Amino acid sequence: MSRQPVPIASALIQTRAVSHYYPGSRRRDPPRQALLPLDLQVEEGQFFALTGPNGGGKSTLFKILAGVMQPSAGEVLVGGKNLFAAGSGARQLLGVAFQKPALDRQLTVMENFRIHASLYGLDAGRFHRRLEAALSWSGLQDRLADRVGQLSGGLARQVELVKVLLHEPRILLLDEPTTGLDPGVRRAFLDRLLTLRREEGLTICLTSHLFEEAEAADRVGILKKGVMLANDTPEALKRQVGRNLLVLKSRRPEALEAWLRHEPAIQVQHLEGEMRLEGPDLDRLLARILVEFKEDLLSVSFKEATLEDLFIHLTGEKAVEGEVAA
Repeated sequence: MSRQPVPIASALIQTRAVSHYYPGSRRRDPPRQALLPLDLQVEEGQFFALTGPNGGGKSTLFKILAGVMQPSAGEVLVGGKNLFAAGSGARQLLGVAFQKPALDRQLTVMENFRIHASLYGLDAGRFHRRLEAALSWSGLQDRLADRVGQLSGGLARQVELVKVLLHEPRILLLDEPTTGLDPGVRRAFLDRLLTLRREEGLTICLTSHLFEEAEAADRVGILKKGVMLANDTPEALKRQVGRNLLVLKSRRPEALEAWLRHEPAIQVQHLEGEMRLEGPDLDRLLARILVEFKEDLLSVSFKEATLEDLFIHLTGEKAVEGEVAA
């Protein structure tokens, strides 16, 4: 059964000029600004993915949205209520999974589930119905009597993700939720999230270092040095780069780049020994490059722009596992 929409003024999650400072590492050091004033809206039923370089402010923003850290300035609204002033009224809407599972390793999987259910006031019938649905994507059906401490990291992650779905939150905040999961389980979990969004109007906000997960989102934000560099649909973001990229390897990259300075519409980035060219009429440009530098070229390829290409375009950094989180 589909839920009735929560009556809200506008967005289900909203930040208004939220910023945050951390104190300097030494007493005389000035505060370090982790987030510049940030306005963000996540609509009800929307899937929002956040990525960005390590140290860009993602963890800070996630902790603020989860209600575990108050911002230095600004306001956070959840379901139209101030997250820090309204207390449980706003937090009741949230289901939060941090990178490290918040589980009792000495208890069994089922005991962890029962404790979570009791904290949210689930009666026995509702608990078992929710548990059956939440387990459907996982590999935990035969592990309910096992102690959490005996599970692999991937299975413990599954326990955490099943647990967070039990109380039927309206909003899921997930910090790199599929870390440690094998590809099949990761895909099953993402499919489950998309089903919940479609059938129950679940709002999802996650960080991820996997661009294939961000591709499934309605909107993607890229955060660097506390600034939201981009926030749009995946397709609109990829159009910022262009439909295709021309990727070259040359024996004389300096000479080629000097020649390309006469092409003001072409942007050049160097990455791991490659030259990545963005701009119009790349096929015609390649024909001219082949005339001038054919003997110097080691490889030539066209590739369709992806979210990772946009990430590189905006940050000048290559995404590596563990480095980029959305």
